Amino acid sequence: MRMSRYFLPVLKETPREAQIVSHRLMLQAGMIKQASAGIYSWLPLGYKILKKIENIVHQEQARAGHLAMLMPTIQSADLWRESGRYDAYGDEMLRIKDRGGRDMLFTPTAEELVTDIFRANVSSYKDLPLTMYQIQWKFRDEVRPRFGVMRGREFLMKDGYNFDLTKEDALHAYNRHLVSYLRTYKRMGLKAIPMRADSGPIGGEDTHEFLVLAETGESEVFYDSAVTDLTFGDREIDYDDKAACAAVMEEFTTKYARTDETHDEALFNAIPEERRKTARGIEVGQIFYFGTKYSDALGALVDNGEGEKVAVHMGSHGIGVSRLLGAIIEASHDENGIIWPEGVTPFHVGILNMRSGDAAADAACEDLYREIGALGLEPLYDDRDERAGAKFGTMDLIGLPWRITVGPRGLKNGVVEVTCRRTGTSEEMTPKQAVTKIAKIFAPHVPVKGHADVEPMANRSFHTWM
Repeated sequence: MRMSRYFLPVLKETPREAQIVSHRLMLQAGMIKQASAGIYSWLPLGYKILKKIENIVHQEQARAGHLAMLMPTIQSADLWRESGRYDAYGDEMLRIKDRGGRDMLFTPTAEELVTDIFRANVSSYKDLPLTMYQIQWKFRDEVRPRFGVMRGREFLMKDGYNFDLTKEDALHAYNRHLVSYLRTYKRMGLKAIPMRADSGPIGGEDTHEFLVLAETGESEVFYDSAVTDLTFGDREIDYDDKAACAAVMEEFTTKYARTDETHDEALFNAIPEERRKTARGIEVGQIFYFGTKYSDALGALVDNGEGEKVAVHMGSHGIGVSRLLGAIIEASHDENGIIWPEGVTPFHVGILNMRSGDAAADAACEDLYREIGALGLEPLYDDRDERAGAKFGTMDLIGLPWRITVGPRGLKNGVVEVTCRRTGTSEEMTPKQAVTKIAKIFAPHVPVKGHADVEPMANRSFHTWM
């Protein structure tokens, strides 16, 4: 993409309504625009990152064997009355009527609807286990929507639902989701800690929230500092291996880590004092096991192979896709703007022409733009006739992790400057070396085409979903 052809309405002033860093930077970087309280239009840059995050979620759900589907945003109230949640859910649910006077609602979550789909189509244990998920817009009528996409009323969410014959099988699905989520967040450059949480209106016996530690987090959390040393790394887990998934669950949830709703002072005080930590956390996902709560209420029964009809065991699993943008920014920024991790950056590298109109600089930038694009990577070429300071400021604000700066002075010596946004360090090298360096950096994140010095990406078999 060329900057001169892109729609990027950056703001020079700090938006008055922005209370936290992510909200301010998303507005300043031209990623979103408020349509009404807690509801935003996603402009090209923000939408591009949203799709990058969505893509990672799809890939990791597919890796775990989960099936993508799509359910409507508007549901009939009848199913919610059948489950007993229509009146119990509270004022956060937006209740509406259609022209026939029928009670409808804007989906805050979809346990009832997916259970209705299941009960109409599955009747035998032979069709289990089954996990389906969607990435769909939801609406919750927050009393005080604030903090931009961190606590909006309309939000994009991945919600998944497992159906299993036994509690043991359903708890394996719970463990499988925990492993899948750890992989998902790691690919986004986040350390998300699973913490024992409250189930809220979803209900159920077991639930963990995944929280990113940040000063602006809404939740107060209590934890053993040893949990922050845990890393998932590059390990490969067989999702059908119950023991392997259970081992990861034990590794990441044995040490004390709880939200304020489930905090136990006695257990917390049993931790060595130097390891007792309190902080704020941003919730970016949650997993639930709720047994037969919905299958009993809605009659989701299967033949168990012994001539009996039994209610299936269920769980649900959510990831706040749109909220993740805010969480990543809160965890990765500096005084100049956003710093995107390589896995979710909207463009892989910025090409900055220090002197647009100079024949040599223009030609070198065009060559870099073409060669990087030919590798399957996405450069953003700032070809505008602007001051160099304005170009640097925009690149820092929007947070591309790598920048190639091209100017007449360097080209006389046959070099360009490659800069890492996170560290601020720069290195001079030939344009060919710069292309090779960028390709190697992004090889673990995207399929890089036809470059002899680049190893193939491990996830090459996955669809792009874009």
